[in-house]
Amino acid sequence: MKLKITTPLAILTDEENVVSLRAEDASGGFGILTNHADFLTSLAISVVSWKRHDGSARYCAVRGGILAVTGGREIAIATREAVLGEDLTRLEQDILASFRSAEDINRVEHVEQARLQLSAIRQIMRHLRPGARRGLP
Repeated sequence: MKLKITTPLAILTDEENVVSLRAEDASGGFGILTNHADFLTSLAISVVSWKRHDGSARYCAVRGGILAVTGGREIAIATREAVLGEDLTRLEQDILASFRSAEDINRVEHVEQARLQLSAIRQIMRHLRPGARRGLP
């Protein structure tokens, strides 16, 4: 199978000799072998691993993303951020921790932005209420 992992800034890997792949989405871990049915899923922050024809394994930590299998022979992963590595332990401990921390920061910023937008809407609604221009409560 052919595997291609891309970020907005780079093509991290473009390999032809992939025998199997393991990844994780919201429902849990799953595997892909040659002739897999067409498939599309949203990946969780996790480590994607694959084996080559020579028996060697490769790993890539991904910060979420989309995985697509086409024609049973092509796997494409598009992600915001990813790190290739040979050391699975380091990827799981260090890189995934930093990805999760970044996601937590994004969530907090999103909540704060929503709070500010709601506050602005409330202010506008106060000014649009009938009688607001005449100084009535």
